[in-house]
Amino acid sequence: MDEIVSSSPPQSPPPPHPQNTAAAGRPPSVGSGRDGRGRTPPPPPSSSPSSAISRVKKECLSFTVSVQEGLRYVKALLLGQAKKMRARNEREATEADLRTAKMQVDAADAAEDAKKRIHDKSA
Repeated sequence: MDEIVSSSPPQSPPPPHPQNTAAAGRPPSVGSGRDGRGRTPPPPPSSSPSSAISRVKKECLSFTVSVQEGLRYVKALLLGQAKKMRARNEREATEADLRTAKMQVDAADAAEDAKKRIHDKSA
């Protein structure tokens, strides 16, 4: 068999792709703005850790207040139903309904006030 001989000079291998930084000896996240998997890394946090902790604490307190509001609402509902079942006449049943509604509104108002205090205290 005859060998095929090329008359052109030997070519060097093509340069690495600009986003292929691993071939250049650098870690994938350095200088390319990408994390090596085609995704950009998340931006650095804009607030300090103490403000993030403060924000999380406020959210937890807000959640606690919401849970308490729900429990007070259920308590009002159950007490109202019990009073309504024990009512001897329609007037007592109506009073039980009104008391239930008042207790539910009071629970919502108390929760709203507590949430305002939580968020206004830090501002």
